[in-house]
Amino acid sequence: MKYGMNMLLWTTDVTEEHFGLLGQIKGWGYDGVEVPIFDTDLPKYEKLAAKLDEVGLERTAVTISTNEANPISPDPAIRQAAIDNLSKVVDVCHALSVDKLCGPFHSALGEFSGSGPTEEEWNHGIESLRVVADHAKDKNVTLVCEYLNRFECYFINCAADASRFIRDVDHPNVRMMYDTFHANIEEKNIADAIRVCKDETVHVHISENDRATPGEGNVDWETNFNTLKEVGYDGWMVVEAFGLALPDLAAATKIWRRMYPSEEHLATKALEFMKSNWED
Repeated sequence: MKYGMNMLLWTTDVTEEHFGLLGQIKGWGYDGVEVPIFDTDLPKYEKLAAKLDEVGLERTAVTISTNEANPISPDPAIRQAAIDNLSKVVDVCHALSVDKLCGPFHSALGEFSGSGPTEEEWNHGIESLRVVADHAKDKNVTLVCEYLNRFECYFINCAADASRFIRDVDHPNVRMMYDTFHANIEEKNIADAIRVCKDETVHVHISENDRATPGEGNVDWETNFNTLKEVGYDGWMVVEAFGLALPDLAAATKIWRRMYPSEEHLATKALEFMKSNWED
């Protein structure tokens, strides 16, 4: 098992200003960090890669899709913009030595049609991600799709649908992830949800019901950890928590008040919590 910390606790844009923090994260005992990629400035990420190597942190990455570059749009130009943007993000991953790009990039974050996904949207999503996946394969990157709760997305909201989408895309470089926050909202049975997507799941987000410190809220952690062990999961467990410093994501995360004493408290307690539940 590898333990990671998502940098979105602090920022949507990891720059030299955060290099000291990276050393702290390593000192706390994390194996790696999850880097948000919301722009494609390659030289910046090449510099970040060098620093991560120096500190000794491995990395995964996370990104989103927007309404202007939406893989399921009825407009071919917008779908092509999504393919182009995600392909550039894959190039950034390659520069960062990232082999797993995670996130709800299958559709536009926070955009709603007023109903569930149509067959046409489903097919557009499949076609768009297959094109990006071909490019990702050349760069040794796996696209790891994340399902979201109904308040952030309408396209894929549960483990069963995410698993079906991955099977329909049918590409070796497209897999899915499981997130305890979204599952806590959407799944009727946590154990069944983990089991139904076990063959497609290559990444896990550890996230509390209030997006704050794992283990200090109401998520059914015993069932989550026990079932992940049961199905033989052995990949990354990455803490995903959010603070007030992310106005770019406020519409999706809905974080309006401080939910933890400090970022250090959240990060150190989360790592302790994961290890005590997984390794005991």
